[in-house]
Amino acid sequence: MENKGPQAPAKAPIDDRYYKLLHELQAVDFVLVELNLYLDTHPSDVSAIAQYNQFAQKRMQLSRQYEELYGPLLNYGHSFSRSPFEWSQGPWPWQV
Repeated sequence: MENKGPQAPAKAPIDDRYYKLLHELQAVDFVLVELNLYLDTHPSDVSAIAQYNQFAQKRMQLSRQYEELYGPLLNYGHSFSRSPFEWSQGPWPWQV
């Protein structure tokens, strides 16, 4: 029998937590876009920069949590994949 190396944990089934994490990611992304637009015209607003950095950190935590449970959010090397390559498996976040 061929040894294929260590097996990655199976993807979690799509459930309420899946939708909750996606909703949280979308909300944080919205805040980041708005803060980015604001900072384009107010680049010295230290409070807005701190808020932007806080939400950027929150987004990294949420995306890491999502990807550990459900697979990659982004392709082209922006997210890691387990074996077999997960990007070809759906549904993708924008399909739900």
